[in-house]
Amino acid sequence: MSEISRERRVADAFVTVADTLIADFDIIDLLHTLVTECVDLLDVDAGGLLLADEAGELQLVASTSEQAQFVEVIQLSAGAGPCVDSFRQGIAITVPDMEADGGEWPSFQAAALEQGFRAVFATPMRLRGQVLGAMNLFSTEVGAPTEQDALIAQALADIATIGILQERSIRETHILNEQLQRALESRVLIEQAKGVLAAVASLDMDEAFSALRNYARSHHMTLRDVAQQVAARTLDDIFVQINAQRAQREPAAP
Repeated sequence: MSEISRERRVADAFVTVADTLIADFDIIDLLHTLVTECVDLLDVDAGGLLLADEAGELQLVASTSEQAQFVEVIQLSAGAGPCVDSFRQGIAITVPDMEADGGEWPSFQAAALEQGFRAVFATPMRLRGQVLGAMNLFSTEVGAPTEQDALIAQALADIATIGILQERSIRETHILNEQLQRALESRVLIEQAKGVLAAVASLDMDEAFSALRNYARSHHMTLRDVAQQVAARTLDDIFVQINAQRAQREPAAP
């Protein structure tokens, strides 16, 4: 990749994340955008993001693949891992070789290696000492991120953190708690909707999430609203869109 094209992609990533910071923005969409942009831009293969709930307990709210989601769930269950430590300490944590360097988190280490991840970089969602959560970036190859990539990941995370804190909740803390709680509840609805799409439309879970997100964006709806309707089996139109997109990808019969 040329330096010019990389600079352009970095700029585009910042614009994409910032573009989600509109009035009444969708936190779930913001955080999925953050993780997706980092995976697309940096030399990593998957990502996950954990946010603290009202009680200060970390919860999974975004991931780019089922493999990353599985590892994050194991990390939360064990209460130990790079992302957990990044959140608690408010610092970035690099594990360049999961097999050699991940022994202090045995459950996380085993899960990561089982899913094919050989290295991880965790960066906190923080602003002026307040830490909201942390983001994990996974790689299937051994190695640490470059200094530039680490700075880019932290800067993108900082933008998202500022957006969450400034969106009206900067005036009243309880509004922030309500927003984060709503994001966690939205995650449950999204998982239910993914299961419905996977069963009815024969999609894998990653394809099901893409279908939800594509429908939400093309119809100017929030992910939560689309997921809620799909889970309730009241949004048949999404299957029409899935079938139309599937037909476009499949070669025409001779």
